[in-house]
Amino acid sequence: MDVLFLLIPLSVVLAFAVLGVLAWAVWAGQFEDMEGEGQRIFDDADSKAAKAAKAAKADVARRCDGGA
Repeated sequence: MDVLFLLIPLSVVLAFAVLGVLAWAVWAGQFEDMEGEGQRIFDDADSKAAKAAKAAKADVARRCDGGA
């Protein structure tokens, strides 16, 4: 019976901690884009890498042409 005097307040504190973490996650925007992360796996990673490489080459070319 004495253990209940420890377990009940401990469970209440744990419940408030869980609610606090959930509230922080909601206010921090963790649940804003639920569909975007699911669609991200369907994006072609190679095309993203190719676009990034093309943009980097264009940036280098722009910098070289601007300096001349």
